[in-house]
Amino acid sequence: MSYTVTATDKGERLDKLVSNMRPDLSRGHVQRLIEEGNLTINGTIVKSGYKLREADLIHLIVPPPAPLAHLAPEAIPLDVVYSDDDIMVINKPAGLVVHPAPGHYSGTLVNALLYHVPNLNINGNIRPGIVHRLDKDTSGLLVVAKTDKALNSLIGQMKEQSTLKEYTVLVEGNVQPPAGIIDAPIGRDPKARKQMAVVRNGKPARTEYKVLAYFARHTLLMARLHTGRTHQIRVHFAYMGHPVTGDPVYGRRKPTLNLKRQFLHAALLGLALPSTGEYREFQAPLPPELEKALLEAQNFD
Repeated sequence: MSYTVTATDKGERLDKLVSNMRPDLSRGHVQRLIEEGNLTINGTIVKSGYKLREADLIHLIVPPPAPLAHLAPEAIPLDVVYSDDDIMVINKPAGLVVHPAPGHYSGTLVNALLYHVPNLNINGNIRPGIVHRLDKDTSGLLVVAKTDKALNSLIGQMKEQSTLKEYTVLVEGNVQPPAGIIDAPIGRDPKARKQMAVVRNGKPARTEYKVLAYFARHTLLMARLHTGRTHQIRVHFAYMGHPVTGDPVYGRRKPTLNLKRQFLHAALLGLALPSTGEYREFQAPLPPELEKALLEAQNFD
């Protein structure tokens, strides 16, 4: 693609303009193309944040998607709640890693997707179609894009906060008040770089909650995410002094229930279908191990 910048485009960021002109390319994909030298201004490689000038000549080459290095399709069973030509909504079990990482290129949700969705290759990315993630030991609903167009639609919805994400959570102690919003910024823990924490210079993070039931030593909650920070629910409730039950990182060292994972389940997901714009909500019941833990909490002496 070649394009000459007009007076209307003057002052616009390069990556933003190109992603708007090419809705099949996400902004992140455009930024990678710039880094790889496939998107130039007047024949010169510039940065993504380059401010365009009138009469600048944009030249774009989109190479064919590179094969996903080290990744192979794997016949890992998936609990598919909904599927169409654009998206797939999956009820992820605890224990399943969402996307690969260095040294860990098998047994992930991405490996399963490459098997269940032939020719899946979004943005030539090692995380094809993954719009949001769930921690390894968090279960529940997760949406995956099958096309670049669907990916852009879902990313846009999440940026606009028009999607609905509700989690069922069991935490330690008695949470008061019975409903509220935790508004506390989250960033890297300065004392433990592999963990997150509420820090002054962190990114804005908001978690809305409502108590569903009180037990002797635990509280069952509905938590709704208004932002999507790493470990947000786990960090926010630990910050309140009510860590998620079974959380090995932010929770109590001595388990209060016979539970080998954190009691955190993505129970409800609402979004507009990229193909039609129709708003749909999907639900996933608690898995058996959480039902068992909940019964134990109810009968706690």
